[in-house]
This record gives sequence, C-alpha cells and structure tokens, in this order.
Amino acid sequence: MGFVELARSRWSVRDFEDRPVEEEKLTQMLEAARLAPSAANRQPVRLIVIRTEGRESELRRVYDRDWFVAAPVLVCACLVPAQAWVRVDGRRYHDFDAALAMDHLMLAATELGLGSCWVAAFDPAAAREVLGIPLDVEPVAFAAVGYPAADPPPKERRPLSQFVRHDTW
Repeated sequence: MGFVELARSRWSVRDFEDRPVEEEKLTQMLEAARLAPSAANRQPVRLIVIRTEGRESELRRVYDRDWFVAAPVLVCACLVPAQAWVRVDGRRYHDFDAALAMDHLMLAATELGLGSCWVAAFDPAAAREVLGIPLDVEPVAFAAVGYPAADPPPKERRPLSQFVRHDTW
C-alpha cells in the first residue's frame, strides 16, 4: 500500500480483539519509531513497551478506560529533556520528536494489520510510578496497540483548501 493510502487507513482503535501482538510485528513497529526524525538528530525519545495482561489494575491508574487496558500492548513515549535540541530562542523540540516517533510506530502498526490509539489524557504521576520512570525523564504519550475488533469509521478531515495556505497566511 502506498503512503497516502496507509495514512488514510490509520484510525484511532478503541476496541481490540483478545489476541496478542506477535513479537516480530512489535519489533517492526519499534524499529519504525526508532527511525523517525528528531531535531538535530538528538534522539531524546525512549519507549517503554507494556504487555497489559495481568497488569490491568495498575494500568487503570494511568488511564482509567476499559479499552486502554484491553489493548494487549501499550507503548509509552518518554523524553529525556536534557538530551533534546533547543532552538536559539529557547524552544525545545522534544515534543515533536516524541510525536514523530509515535506517528511512525502507529503507521507501522497499521501497515502490519494492527490498530492503535494515541493517548495523551493520562495521569503522568501515575505513569511515572507504575512504570518506574525516573524524575529526569518525562512520560509524554501512550499508544494502545492490538488487533482491531471493529471496522474503521469514515475518516473526517477538513478539505485541503481549508488546511493549506500558499506563500502567505
């Protein structure tokens, strides 16, 4: 499948089959995330892979949704801010680095027949405690990953004419 079709096929899955994700597919997704661009190639992103089976109760402290703990795999994107590139005006680009890594991971999941859902509305303190994340590392986002148990809904996006400006605003 071409890239645009792949991007068109990805959707936020919140209903997963009770089926494990194969180690080979997980490795391919993680490799795709590792290859994502990062500002000045500083690579401040680290990923934590969590198998949910048997950990549902503690993971509910992080994000209390049935579908979150029903996903067979969660991936937590973390940042090491001290390793991030900083622009001359002080703007840090580590959030972009994490977003690019997670985007690569989720697109790879789609290509492999898996579904995913980006999660930002989690409890960072609970994530830090449950996952043993040190204080100098920042949990930024999760991706719930597994086999979709439903078909995708229609994708709704603004038309290109409302999304793009040419030459000036």
